[in-house]
Amino acid sequence: MAINQTQQPLDGGRPVPDPAEGRSAIDPRGPAQAGTGLPGQPEPAPRERPSALEQAGGVRGVVYSALPVLAFVIGNAIGGLTTAIIAALALAVVIAAERLIRKESVVPAVGGVFGVAVAAGISWWTGSAKDYFLIGIWSNLALALVFGISVLAGRPLAGVLWFSMRGKRSTWRDDRRARRYFGAATIVLAVVFAARFVVQQYLYQADEVGSLGTAKILMGYPLLAVGVLAVAWAARAASRRSPEAGEPTSRQP
Repeated sequence: MAINQTQQPLDGGRPVPDPAEGRSAIDPRGPAQAGTGLPGQPEPAPRERPSALEQAGGVRGVVYSALPVLAFVIGNAIGGLTTAIIAALALAVVIAAERLIRKESVVPAVGGVFGVAVAAGISWWTGSAKDYFLIGIWSNLALALVFGISVLAGRPLAGVLWFSMRGKRSTWRDDRRARRYFGAATIVLAVVFAARFVVQQYLYQADEVGSLGTAKILMGYPLLAVGVLAVAWAARAASRRSPEAGEPTSRQP
């Protein structure tokens, strides 16, 4: 007479298999520990890439980016160029130290200090407070040209950047309407950069340091958010048009 090797529990719980029969079909570890890549176990879900806002340090990072500009303008109004440079640099260093203490990304911290140092160095070299904004003004013009040319070349930069950051394929270029969607978003970004250049260059020529600082803050992330929304709209429209476009590339064994 055959003897059943599986012991039945007295409390109605899960069956306890005999060691000779191997592991039970039911994973005793539960779903919380599943996904280890073992046979029969689901693969762990891939980690999502941080958004652009998260990479910039979140809302706190957006505010921090405007503080050195504000310190420069106030310092220039109170004590002149030297005071403005010291105030902006000191605040940038304090912000960077606070980010490092909070164990945030090093790139925004170091980049913030470097950007303020370069702008302050140019202003100190020329002896003019308005030259603190010189790099930003001409960078906007360069970006406006690059984004505009990418549309004329048939490779709208908004789409290229979107799919590159998400690690997806560029099959959207094969769809004419998808290219149009991202072309429209790229034009929006080009207009944003061009508007920054026109307004700030006008204030630069008028030697309005205080107005330059205000324009830089108000036309910074708020206008960039408009461009980001345009890119998100293009991505969603292109996904509806061609769902297979932008899917992650599968690795061949």
